[in-house]
Amino acid sequence: MGLIVYYSSRSENTHRFVAKLGLRAARIPSSGAEAFHIREPFVLVVPTYSGAGGPGIVKGAVPKQVIRFLNDAENRGRIRGVIAAGNSNFGETYGLAGDVISQKCQVPYLYRFELIGTEEDVANVKRGMERFWTREQL
Repeated sequence: MGLIVYYSSRSENTHRFVAKLGLRAARIPSSGAEAFHIREPFVLVVPTYSGAGGPGIVKGAVPKQVIRFLNDAENRGRIRGVIAAGNSNFGETYGLAGDVISQKCQVPYLYRFELIGTEEDVANVKRGMERFWTREQL
């Protein structure tokens, strides 16, 4: 199965979700001090930042560390899909980072979950990743 690459802020919500998956994973560093390169295809798991500035406003939805990571052409060329975390209290902007990345990188938006996800979300993503990577190998 392929690799999960993820970013998690200080809240550690995305980290906790990815840890529950039990899949191979690499975390995008919070500091931009070192270059972070991925050398194989991956699915990106990303949080959506708080409310993303209000309904219909995209600016600020994707964490800067993720933008920096995807601005590297090698990394961007290896992304195969995106999963986003969000907070449904933000209405239309719930999981917006996934929409933005899917559109900009031309990859499928595979799933979204709220905050740290439920056990059902974990099961859905695990099954979905198995099907996705099996299909990707064809």
